[in-house]
Amino acid sequence: MIQLGKYSTLKIVKELDFGMYLDGGEDYGEILLPTKYIPRGVKLGDEIEVFLYLDSEDRIIATTLRPYAQAGEFAYLEVASVNRVGAFLNWGLPKDLLVPFREQRSEMKQGYKYIVYIYADVESRRLVASAKLNKFLDNTPVEYEYNQEVDLLVTQKTDLGWKVIVNSRHSGMIYDNEIFVPIQKGDRIKGYVKHIRSDEKLDITLQKTGYDVEAMDALAKEIFEKLKASGGIIPLSDKSSAEEIAEIFGCSKKSYKKAIGSLYKAKLINITPQTIELIK
Repeated sequence: MIQLGKYSTLKIVKELDFGMYLDGGEDYGEILLPTKYIPRGVKLGDEIEVFLYLDSEDRIIATTLRPYAQAGEFAYLEVASVNRVGAFLNWGLPKDLLVPFREQRSEMKQGYKYIVYIYADVESRRLVASAKLNKFLDNTPVEYEYNQEVDLLVTQKTDLGWKVIVNSRHSGMIYDNEIFVPIQKGDRIKGYVKHIRSDEKLDITLQKTGYDVEAMDALAKEIFEKLKASGGIIPLSDKSSAEEIAEIFGCSKKSYKKAIGSLYKAKLINITPQTIELIK
């Protein structure tokens, strides 16, 4: 599907002195790829990956230049100029990207950099950006696993640590006591999901955490494997009787409590008054 502000692979259908025309389908018709953006060796009938945006006269045009980000992504961009309609950001293309005044959290200034979200505005049919990030975050279900690797964009320093955008979709936090390398606003780094809070915000760590299953003692490993096999829940807790524990695991209550304690510290399980449960 062809989308403004994103990459598409299109077929070359016409060649002229000033460029080549690409097949944009019923919605876009023929799209010009100017001569200066045509790679060596391409010819009529070839398919080529291009980025689609609007030129200075708001005509759809193709380029082989690669902007710093595309529609549907967040980016840390510098203000190239400001005029009566808004701020214009340098995003790596000849035409700068507009941030209308209504999409600015505070007045943007030339030469300063801001985190923005890029999107195609439905009303104006133009590519624009917004500094009001919360409108574009946490609008999809949180579907992460413990220790899952994620892509991060560092956005803001707080008293607790650094706010981050996770996989261009969700809000997250890296706490100061878990940061052991220098980071700053605008950094793009890898991280790992440590905890999903009740408000569906994410606690993130820069180091993979958890427990090496192969390094567990035999009882902890047995409990862990039985949890996985039983759908993630076992009707025993640290409050269960020694008889109940012995019946299922053939061990003492003391050994059982020590084993589930190690699983709990490794953040692999939760312990309730009646059960132990895998953290998903």
